[in-house]
Amino acid sequence: MSALARPLSTAVPRARPLGRLAIVALHAELACSPKPGLVTPFSRGSHQDMDAGTFLRSLFALRGYFTAIAAQAAASADFAPLRQLGIHAERDMLAATGNVNTHRGAIFSLGLLVASAARLHAEGCPAPSADAVCDGVRRWRHALLQAPLDAGSPGQRARVRHAVPGVREQAAAGFPLLHGVAVPVLRAALADGLARDAALLQTLMQLVAVTDDLNLLHRGGAEGLAFAQAQARGFLDAGGVRASDAPAHMARICHAFEQRRLSPGGSADLLACALFLLQQEAA
Repeated sequence: MSALARPLSTAVPRARPLGRLAIVALHAELACSPKPGLVTPFSRGSHQDMDAGTFLRSLFALRGYFTAIAAQAAASADFAPLRQLGIHAERDMLAATGNVNTHRGAIFSLGLLVASAARLHAEGCPAPSADAVCDGVRRWRHALLQAPLDAGSPGQRARVRHAVPGVREQAAAGFPLLHGVAVPVLRAALADGLARDAALLQTLMQLVAVTDDLNLLHRGGAEGLAFAQAQARGFLDAGGVRASDAPAHMARICHAFEQRRLSPGGSADLLACALFLLQQEAA
């Protein structure tokens, strides 16, 4: 039995619900269609090495990870065991997908948010807000900034080459893109009566418009990032998902992203995180 199959969740009632919500959020991000450059049930997007089946195998492999990290964080605020759970989860993901990276970013970012929510519950906050969960990640700021990085990963190479902050810096700062952009946009879209997929797409495009997405930088360099951000701003300025020609406009953007092999994977991870944060508020 693996380490992830032996979580502390039997002693931590909130661990299992939080773990399930994390998987639900990742599945909702996958299911949202259309999305420019990203995998959906109907498209590989800009990816030749993965499809929706690859993502589903990854989610199945990760189903115990988010419960385990919630249970561990509820039992102790120490960062080291959380990091080890993330390392094991990444190995499980790669084994399930044939060495294809589907959820590395989510293992890190969403894992930390699940851990933060669980820790706040353990400290007596029964219904932490999205902002409180984001801010709670800052308790691990020093450990996050001191943890070794995989200098050979595409994202880290892009981070160094283009001198932009990465997801580690986002986490250490309490995820400003989540509490300042993604969560309020998604909350407002859902409150306005938009269907979930439409609300998710609107939020995704807002994230693409303002995020120095390392996946975009890796695939397209500074020019590719600028192109993607301009396309997202154009979609939003034209009315976003509420515009009468939104489906046709999005189809053009998807085609343009695929022609350039652009994929805003970092923004997609933040989208799933935002949905998790709102769901855990209501749980």
